[in-house]
Amino acid sequence: MDYQLLFNTFAALPEHTSWSRQRQLHTCLRNAIRNGTLACGTRLPASRTLALELGISRNTVLYAYDQLATEGFILPDRRGTVVASLGAVVPPGGLVAPLRTGLSRRTQGLPALPGSDMSVAFAPGVPSLGDFPVTLWRRLLDRTWRSLKPAQLNYAAPAGELPLRTAIADHLRVARGALVESAQVFITDGTQSSLDLCARAFADPGDKVWMENPGYQGALAAFRAAQLKPVGIVVDAEGLAPVASDWLRHRPKLVYVTPSHQYPVGSVLSLARRMALIAQARNAAALIIEDDYDSEFRHDGPPLSCMQGLAPDAPVLYLGTFSKTMFPGLRIGFMVVPAALVAPLEALLARAAPRGRTADQLALAEFMQKGHFSLHLRRMRRLYRQRRDALVAALERHLGDIATVHGGSAGMHLALRLHDGVADDVQLSAQLLGLGIMAPALSLHAVGTRVQPWRGFVLGYAQVPVEAMEALVTTLAAVVRGGGPQAEPPQAPAQANNG
Repeated sequence: MDYQLLFNTFAALPEHTSWSRQRQLHTCLRNAIRNGTLACGTRLPASRTLALELGISRNTVLYAYDQLATEGFILPDRRGTVVASLGAVVPPGGLVAPLRTGLSRRTQGLPALPGSDMSVAFAPGVPSLGDFPVTLWRRLLDRTWRSLKPAQLNYAAPAGELPLRTAIADHLRVARGALVESAQVFITDGTQSSLDLCARAFADPGDKVWMENPGYQGALAAFRAAQLKPVGIVVDAEGLAPVASDWLRHRPKLVYVTPSHQYPVGSVLSLARRMALIAQARNAAALIIEDDYDSEFRHDGPPLSCMQGLAPDAPVLYLGTFSKTMFPGLRIGFMVVPAALVAPLEALLARAAPRGRTADQLALAEFMQKGHFSLHLRRMRRLYRQRRDALVAALERHLGDIATVHGGSAGMHLALRLHDGVADDVQLSAQLLGLGIMAPALSLHAVGTRVQPWRGFVLGYAQVPVEAMEALVTTLAAVVRGGGPQAEPPQAPAQANNG
């Protein structure tokens, strides 16, 4: 073996020239052993001999040999050092089996989650990020980090930091009419994390879960990944509309609803249906998952009370998130569970899901306790109401004769339903995306095998300035009516960060 040629060729490669001689020699020999250039049983030169051949110090060779021996690549014997057996590095015949590609069967066919590129107009679920008080948040976060004790750098409590859980419970009692104590609040990494936890902690593979049809594809992805069986229940103007036979033929373990602002069509689940659903779920030993993702932003009247607070010990898992009220990158959400489930869920999380991000949670707790969160919500409600009004007015001017607006009373998006029940909204959505407008097709939110007649688009308006609405809707209308624009629409102006 010409060790000088082997080493010099390796060391001369551009990515290796800045390495130390010790690292170069160790890696060179290790690679040669792994690829079979130095075969099993090959006797390596004595350290002094190799040092002289390569023109390097003996200590460099001793370091490389010691490291290779520690890793198991070489073995000392009575006559020196030999290359160890690594097993079948290359299969018989010299053919290397290809790396397995693809994911597990349970992941096949999972729906894609909604896009959230804030640079694209009408992307659903994106708040007005330029209007978040970043300077204040940075100050709170910096102060929190300075006050952390060494023990707080360890894993956090499974349910999350108590000050944040307390702040959330206090807010929900006042703002959402919840019946909640801080012990019932569990901090998660956002709504998707909460949905995954619900699916795995409160149901078994093969159990049925009811979903609104059309419904939220993120929930559908979580339930399918947990090997549950989603059953689509039709949505009408009053929200989820199950019939008696659904409870008999498709008895659910979980019932997923977005009652205060149905996703994607925006229906509000009526009080009569809320009470009936709670009673029926209790009788069926089912749990209701109430996803309250954006109901803090109610534009026509005060926020509605949540289902969780409508009855003592309601069988409701209440989900909330700060991705819409603050910013998505925060990755903090929460679950409120019935009191009877607190201890078993906490025990499960203690075994399976150690928590962290203590500083973020404590800073958020102070943000809420000092009134900054409520002030930010009030400001965003005013801003989003103005943007909602501008979008609705433009849609009615340009498309009022062929489409109807639904779900504009709350939240950060609305649904535009086309009167043509067989319109190809998927093709129209793709055409709009090519023009810089994200308008997800309503038909893609179908759940289950039952036909749902919604054709149209989901339009997020929270991140779109008022002055950009007219031009954007003009382009949207041209595509929907079949003419199409002659040029790309103007981009929405950049949002200033008010800190």
